[in-house]
Amino acid sequence: MGPVLAGILQLLALMAALALAHVPLGNYMAKVYSSDRHWRVEKWIYRGIGASPDTEMRWPAYLRGVLAFSLVGVLLLYALQRLQGVLPGSLGFASIDPDQAFNTAASFVTNTNWQSYYGEQAMGHVVQTAGLAVQNFVSAAVGIAVAVALVRGFARSRTGELGNFWSDLVRGVVRILLPLAAVAALVLGACGVIQNFSGIHEVGQFFNGHGMGGTQQWNGGAVASQEAIKELGTNGGGYFNANSAHPFENPSPFSNLFEIFLILVIPFSLTRTFGVMVGSVRQGYAILATMASIWVGFVALMMWTEFAHHGPAFEIAGGAYEGKEVRFGVGASSIFATSTTLTSTGAVDSFHSSFTGLGGGITMLGMMLGEIAPGGVGSGLYGMLIMAIIAVFIAGLMVGRTPEYLGRKIGTREIKLAACYILVTPALVLVFTAFAMALPTPANSMTNSGAHGFSEILYAYTSASNNNGSAFAGLNADTQWFNSTLGLCMLLGRFLPMVFVLALAGSLAEQQPVPVTAGTLRTEKPLFTGLLVGAILIITGLTYFPALALGPLAEGLAA
Repeated sequence: MGPVLAGILQLLALMAALALAHVPLGNYMAKVYSSDRHWRVEKWIYRGIGASPDTEMRWPAYLRGVLAFSLVGVLLLYALQRLQGVLPGSLGFASIDPDQAFNTAASFVTNTNWQSYYGEQAMGHVVQTAGLAVQNFVSAAVGIAVAVALVRGFARSRTGELGNFWSDLVRGVVRILLPLAAVAALVLGACGVIQNFSGIHEVGQFFNGHGMGGTQQWNGGAVASQEAIKELGTNGGGYFNANSAHPFENPSPFSNLFEIFLILVIPFSLTRTFGVMVGSVRQGYAILATMASIWVGFVALMMWTEFAHHGPAFEIAGGAYEGKEVRFGVGASSIFATSTTLTSTGAVDSFHSSFTGLGGGITMLGMMLGEIAPGGVGSGLYGMLIMAIIAVFIAGLMVGRTPEYLGRKIGTREIKLAACYILVTPALVLVFTAFAMALPTPANSMTNSGAHGFSEILYAYTSASNNNGSAFAGLNADTQWFNSTLGLCMLLGRFLPMVFVLALAGSLAEQQPVPVTAGTLRTEKPLFTGLLVGAILIITGLTYFPALALGPLAEGLAA
């Protein structure tokens, strides 16, 4: 079997598995967030945190819950890292420096999981499990909660109430993420992913170029459980520096495909949840079709540029194999890279810096779209719904009719909030990239010069601002400048858009639904799906094309 055919078959198997999970998981999540009953363990949690789960919240109260919970998470994770040197199970690792501790705390609380440290050489068992793994669960649950609040904005009328943040948060963890992660951890453990609390071991012998010799120090860890939620919650932070390219995290082609499935299953299934909660599954299918069209298109483009890129070295090897795991090959690595950058996952099973120039550009463009195809857990759905509002507004301008979406008029307030949402991350990416290129100290962190060096910095700020977390490699980001500015981009890129999403949800929930007429744009039809795809690509292209032309496009066309 040729490598191209193998890649296509893996893609088809992945699509079939996602299709099988779509309806049952989507329906289950809709039931979770629509139920008025609380489990006993949930009641214990509510009493412990002093929350009243049945109190309905308007959008300012819901937002205060999101921000307060996240602030506490940042402070606690920062403190754990600063105290690591005196904690049990630290494996002898020292406390984390202040700037790196801030960066890591901001990273994991914002569901970014950018890592400027070597996981197996910096973080002990307590920080990894009580700190990072916990945030993998709760940061994902926060994203789903905000998405559900926006869906309720469409589903409810003549009320500004969006549900209860604390109830949505706890249910997301207890009823969805924990059970799915437990099953996924068992599967990964059966595949060979390690799960222990062992100390540091010296292993060898290794081939050093002159024969056998030399050793390495490896430590164990609760890797299978963290790997499960890392992918399922579209987090991405790896236990080891090599991330999902490390055999302890991702030992086989099957585990690799299973991890891609975990990354995509909740974001794609949330479109079903959306359709059920608004009372029209066809609306959910329209959003799903948009996400799937972009995802499949990007995977096809990535496979094409990595398999068929011209040059004698590529032709002899049968594709661009540099930086890719021989266990997985070009096809699986292309699917993994595209899926993680079109979601807010950031996990890697290959090094994106070693992709072809155009291939590296595809990974960046996936993040620049806003990670909405299918996007992060929760964030992908609310990002796509924002773009749907923009698309119906454009359609309304073309026909001279007040735009409507799901029975809600899209007026001045709604379009301003949607516009603010889509402007936040491009502003962060482009402004901070410009500063980093203009100042001598950040620019000195680049391993490469020219277009590829520019791509390293552009990728870093794109990844941080869009809460992705993957790195282009080749950039020394463990400096005070990058730890501080990337941490700031993560926080602003996560929580400023949530402000606009929740304000928009509150505005929609207050409206009286308008009846469907002959002139209403049918947003469940293929025509709207095509309009939505076009709007996404055009808006992103107009925003980022000059920056992409200076980096990956220049490198790809010059190759």
